[in-house]
Amino acid sequence: MKAAAALALGCLISCMSGCLTSSSLVNKWHDQAFQAPPLGKMLVIAVRKDAAKRRIWEDAFAGQLVRHGVAATPSYVLFPDLPPDSNEVISIVQANGFDGIMVILRQPAETDTRYIPEHNTIVGHNDYSYFWPTYWTYYTVVQHPGYIDSQTVAIRTIDVATTGPNGHMIWSATSRTPDPGSVTDLQSGIAALVTNELARERIIRRGR
Repeated sequence: MKAAAALALGCLISCMSGCLTSSSLVNKWHDQAFQAPPLGKMLVIAVRKDAAKRRIWEDAFAGQLVRHGVAATPSYVLFPDLPPDSNEVISIVQANGFDGIMVILRQPAETDTRYIPEHNTIVGHNDYSYFWPTYWTYYTVVQHPGYIDSQTVAIRTIDVATTGPNGHMIWSATSRTPDPGSVTDLQSGIAALVTNELARERIIRRGR
């Protein structure tokens, strides 16, 4: 019984870990010629029509950037109604001295389909014996047939650019999250992945 309990606990921990790390970054690109000091003051823009979701996304990324010593400002602080357009971004960058801009753009979701092959699981059962006052445990094998599993994949594009006369994109990646659950957990997880990658590429400072 102890062994079975330990196995169940291990499976639970594995599942929880899997949920926390379900997002991944693909199509990563980095301007290898970028040699400037790490970005220190950034404007974070989430291109969303939904005002609440826009704020949650921008707060999530700004919060992670702050952990790396970046003075990050969510764009809704300066443009509360709608995300700024290109001319507004240029104007606000010049007025506030931002040296970097991060843009988070939602892409159409995709559906991934995979085949789960036939497999067996072992199930433990407790029973009571009338011949002596104790419980005893026995195990049975349950066979599961193969099936087709489909899952929705949420996709975001995250771009980072420098500002100034020679401002240009220096980093880009796409995040993929299968079967996203909590919106807040989704944003926080992707934001952590992105900022850790930016720190590894020395685009921002390493976390404190």
